[in-house]
Amino acid sequence: MVEKKSPASGWPIVKGDFHAGDPQSCVAVVTMGSHLDEQAICDAGAAIAGTCMTENLGIEKVIANVISNPNIRFVLCCGTEVKGHLSGQSFIALHQNGVSEGRIVGAQGAIPFIENLPDEAIKRFQEQVEIVNIMETEDLGTIKAKINELKAKDPGAFPGEPMIVEVKEAGAAAAEVAVAGVHPQFLEFEERLDAIEKKIEFVDAEMAQRVGRKVGRDIGILYGLVAGLIVFMMLLVLLPKLVGFL
Repeated sequence: MVEKKSPASGWPIVKGDFHAGDPQSCVAVVTMGSHLDEQAICDAGAAIAGTCMTENLGIEKVIANVISNPNIRFVLCCGTEVKGHLSGQSFIALHQNGVSEGRIVGAQGAIPFIENLPDEAIKRFQEQVEIVNIMETEDLGTIKAKINELKAKDPGAFPGEPMIVEVKEAGAAAAEVAVAGVHPQFLEFEERLDAIEKKIEFVDAEMAQRVGRKVGRDIGILYGLVAGLIVFMMLLVLLPKLVGFL
């Protein structure tokens, strides 16, 4: 039987949008932008399951809860990607590449800046867990099967003791403002992303209306052509008779 350890007192140490399961399980499940049946995922054997909507504060919360429980050795990434934030891609990039000058190396999200995690916490996360990527999967059967597969490969608790880091919970908006205080252009990028999404929705609606108007106009023209053709054919039939009558 593999060795297990007690997680940090009061684990999960950071509150968030998740459900907690068996703290001795080796699997944590992050559903990114998808709100799945997290209780059912925990019942299937996950230590913790929940979303991760942002590529800064959201990622920090997940990592804080993982490294404070040495029993977690796998993080299963599933669910849909979050538009603009790309928290899934950013999360995986952090595990692979780390952080340089506060920014997740290789992250493609709008504001992938880490403020609350020291270098040793990021290194601990990289060493403690293996990332298992089944992003865009929302099927609970597939997720539960993967949990069982990983539990069968449980290597036992990480040798180090629980690591506790403080994550400021002033909210994602406050975290973004704090980043923008040093890098104001990134907050502007986030606003622009939201504006672009709204414009795309407006353009889609406008295009639908234009297509509808064009289809209606084309149908009217077609009806006119058909009616004109019918009149022309009648004239061809009747014209010889009219000439003979005259």
